[in-house]
Amino acid sequence: MISLLNKRLRDRTLSAIDLYGKTLSDIENKSNLNAFVHVIRDGDQRAVDSHKRLQNGTQRPLEGIPIAVKDNFCTKGVPTTCASKMLQNFVPTYDATVVERLKAAGAIIIGKTNLDEFAMGSGTVDSIFGPTKNVWRSNPNQWHIAGGSSGGSCVAVASGMCVAALGSDTGGSIRNPASYCGVVGFKPTYGLLSRYGLIPLVNSMDVPGIIAKTVEDVVTVLSVMIGPDENDSTCVDTNLDTNSFQTDFSIDKCRIGIPEEYNCEGLSDEVKETWDFVANLINDFKGTVKKVSMPHTSVSIATYSVLNACEVASNMSRYTGLFYGYRSKNDHKSFDSLITTSRMEALGEVVRSRILSGNFFLLRSNYEKYFMQSLKVRRLISEDFKNIWKSNYDFLVTPTTLTTAPLLSEFKSLDNRTQCATQDYCTQPANMTGCPAITIPVKLSNNKMPISIQIMASNFDDIRLLQFANWLEKKLQFSQIHL
Repeated sequence: MISLLNKRLRDRTLSAIDLYGKTLSDIENKSNLNAFVHVIRDGDQRAVDSHKRLQNGTQRPLEGIPIAVKDNFCTKGVPTTCASKMLQNFVPTYDATVVERLKAAGAIIIGKTNLDEFAMGSGTVDSIFGPTKNVWRSNPNQWHIAGGSSGGSCVAVASGMCVAALGSDTGGSIRNPASYCGVVGFKPTYGLLSRYGLIPLVNSMDVPGIIAKTVEDVVTVLSVMIGPDENDSTCVDTNLDTNSFQTDFSIDKCRIGIPEEYNCEGLSDEVKETWDFVANLINDFKGTVKKVSMPHTSVSIATYSVLNACEVASNMSRYTGLFYGYRSKNDHKSFDSLITTSRMEALGEVVRSRILSGNFFLLRSNYEKYFMQSLKVRRLISEDFKNIWKSNYDFLVTPTTLTTAPLLSEFKSLDNRTQCATQDYCTQPANMTGCPAITIPVKLSNNKMPISIQIMASNFDDIRLLQFANWLEKKLQFSQIHL
């Protein structure tokens, strides 16, 4: 998609000005999906500048390409709310590093997309702006969830409002909605992309990532954002060369593991059949496919839930209403009263419950029992992955989600904690160990909703992972299916 737009822009069969105008029009016409929370309408000059660069042959890799950004990445002069009343008036004075690099590559940031409040959710339903609706519908009278927490970005791409978008992934927040919306969602290795300017949820697991229609588009966007950042000590210089990405990837020498533990309770028959179909397809093309065991998978979601809440409690302590963010207008007799009331009025139930849970786990009497024990189990989960890579397996292929996108009404009938435990079962282990993971759409279910699969690789083997995903994508040809 991006390569085609680049060609048309260079050939002058499409101008950057017209592309920008069409994008704004599409966003307006599809506003009922509630994908965007803020549309940046002052990009006319940037579109003109891109048009001039294209005319004089000095274009950059993403010249004139409209890209959306999840509303938990700081954007200079543009509101960044995290879909929370706490930050509803927050306007950053700087760009997140990944946003800055997109702009430097010529991309036009078209707007900020909806998410669960502070990225705590798996549906994009817990937002002060209301829920984002999935563009795919099994029944014209009912809406399905977009998935979360990067649901706004995934719907923006799936509906054609933009060709690519930024999301963040802490336990599957890119892969989950990408799966439900039938687009490609990529979570790079932890440390590959800078987290500077990404408002933190869980520092040890948060990863900026990319949503696009095709794997090749993901590679194009990744290539301009990669690289060390002096503002982020967790961002490392790996010398990973995106130019080494090859489209003629050979599968016949690859060993692919199928983890038995991912065939879990709640996995739908259609998702299981799709998983088997992909495994058989790889086998038919001479890839070696074998079942493997990852024994700590069953306790991974509980471990993730404890560590998530602990880091949330720590990160959210900065929102007091004293220096920035929402401040209660009631009369207060003490700082404690001001802080308590401000947080109670500005933070949603899901956020408050995670703060309370995290503080409970971190109590002196509970610290060893919950937090330290979870860290030990996290190490065991990481060892499961390392043992697979040491056994010379190249990739793991698993389901992304256990079912297709639930109806909005069904999803809301269960509490956030239950939903996250179900929706993130297959995705959060990759965040626990830091390895790269990608989800690509495979087929439509019987009720015409997308079904996807997930591929994981060893840490910093992102390019080979993308090559394998691109090979599989070409064989599946899901992009040929139209809404």
